[in-house]
Amino acid sequence: MRLITMKIAASTLFCMNKPLEEAYQDLLTIGTKNVELTDEGVHSLSLPRVERLLELKSSYDLQYSVHAPFSDINIAAFDNSIREALLRRIENSIRLSSSLEVNAFVLHPGANTVLEYFNPGESWKRNIESLKRLSMYSEEYGVPMMIENVPEPHPFLMKSIGDFERFFEETQFETKIVFDVAHANLRGEVKDFLECFKDRIRHIHVSDNHGKFDEHLEIGGGNINWSEVMRLIKLVGFKGWVVIESFKGVEKSIRLLENLAS
Repeated sequence: MRLITMKIAASTLFCMNKPLEEAYQDLLTIGTKNVELTDEGVHSLSLPRVERLLELKSSYDLQYSVHAPFSDINIAAFDNSIREALLRRIENSIRLSSSLEVNAFVLHPGANTVLEYFNPGESWKRNIESLKRLSMYSEEYGVPMMIENVPEPHPFLMKSIGDFERFFEETQFETKIVFDVAHANLRGEVKDFLECFKDRIRHIHVSDNHGKFDEHLEIGGGNINWSEVMRLIKLVGFKGWVVIESFKGVEKSIRLLENLAS
């Protein structure tokens, strides 16, 4: 008997080398109807693109989640005018995600800047302020915003178990977590993170690496023990999406995880 019901999904990161209009066919042939759209670069969401994605959703029974923009984003930015522009960019993403009826809106936390040296703790404060604003905004639009544990060695503010424990202790937020297995592997925290936050994790990201940096390899291409990871995911009773964020080998990764999930 299976302990849980989970769904294998795929991120559009694997086809970010082409405009979204040219990638629609890729979304229909990767082997899953569960797709995480990346609102970034040549895949940035717009009203015309949302309309087309809704047509595909209706015709092919697709389901969506959305990853918020991240490449030029720091929600803990010290410059207030820049931070305001960044937050408005994310709020636009939330509005468009609402139209797509997504099951998750994945958000990266803020990061330290060089000014943190002169103002210790200010980045953390601004990160919390921004997350509070975005949480309220997403609730207004009925979008389930979730925070992702982000990777080493970048200066993000919420990478470790301790970071998230501090965040929830200080804010009392009910925010849920996107657990990135590959990012946790860089800290050797896969098992402990999953067990510690099993009641908050609602969405999971997977790709492989060798424990040194975030490589986004296909499942089985690094040193992560996927049989053990999937066993742990089942054990904690996870019922949600396991989203493949590999740059290559997505179809192979889908088949491998589906076998391990069964």
